[in-house]
Amino acid sequence: MNLLYKISPQLNLKILFKIKLGYALNLVNPVTYNEKLQWIKLYEKNKLMPICCDKYLVRKFIESAGCGEILNELYWEGFDPAEIPFDTLPDTFVIKVTHGSTFNIICKNKQELNREKTVATLNRWLKAKFLPCYGEWFYGVEKPRVVVEKYLIDTKLNALYDYKIFCFHGEPRVIGVKIKRADDTIFNFYDPCFNILPDAKMVYNNDVMMSNEKPDNFEEMLDYARILSQNFLHVRVDLYDVNGKVIFGELTFTQGAGLSNIPRSFDMELGSWLKLPDMTEFINRL
Repeated sequence: MNLLYKISPQLNLKILFKIKLGYALNLVNPVTYNEKLQWIKLYEKNKLMPICCDKYLVRKFIESAGCGEILNELYWEGFDPAEIPFDTLPDTFVIKVTHGSTFNIICKNKQELNREKTVATLNRWLKAKFLPCYGEWFYGVEKPRVVVEKYLIDTKLNALYDYKIFCFHGEPRVIGVKIKRADDTIFNFYDPCFNILPDAKMVYNNDVMMSNEKPDNFEEMLDYARILSQNFLHVRVDLYDVNGKVIFGELTFTQGAGLSNIPRSFDMELGSWLKLPDMTEFINRL
C-alpha cells in the first residue's frame, strides 16, 4: 500500500477506504465526513498544517494567535533524549515525541522511572515514520524532537477531561468529551450548548447516562477554538479543563485518518458542515 500510494494516492486511499469502512470512496462528490477528510489529505496543502502537527512548533502558532496563556508549562525540549535533565525535573511530568499521537510517557513518580529504558524508547520513537499509505502528509515534515511538559490532573475530579472541539470553517459545531475510566474510555458528544448527542459515536463507546456537567469555562474553550481554527477548513481543537484553567492539547486535521468507524447518520451530519472548494478543477487528477 505504501508503494501504491507513491504511484496513485487516490487509488490507494480508495482501496484502503473500502477495506476499512466497507463502502466506496467518492472523491468527485464526497458527502460523508470520512470521505471529505480523504479529500483534505489529497488536496488541502495548507503550509500551517505540518507546523501545527508538531507538538513543539505548534506552541509558536498558539502564541502567534494570541493564545499563549493556554500553553502547558514546558520543562525541556531537544533532539537528543540523552540530554533530558532528569535530575532537575519535578517528580511528575510527561515526555512526548513531537511527530506522533501515541508517543507519550507519563511519569507519576520520577524515582520509579527507568531512565535508560526511557531514552532508548524515545530514540526508537524519533526514528518512527507515519505510514505513507494513510496519506497524512503533514506528519513528520518537521524534524521530530522530544518535549517534557507538566503533568496535568484536575485535583477536584482526580481525572483529566479532554474536550475535543470539532471546528468547521472557524466555528465549533460538535464537542467530544473523552474521559478515561478505570475499565474503559468514554467518548460522549455534545452540541455547542452542551446538550448531549445520544446517537453520536466515534471510536470509543459513549455513555449517555453518565453525569457530565458543563464546565464553567466552556464558552472560553469555544472562543479559543474559534481563534485557533480560523486558518483551516476543518480542525479538531483539543483542550483540557485543569482546575478551572483552559490548557491546550493539540490540533488534529484528519480525525482517525478519515477512517473512523462512525454511525452513518453522524458521518453524514459532520460531512454536511464541511464545505469543500469547487471540485471541478480537481476532477482531472482523479
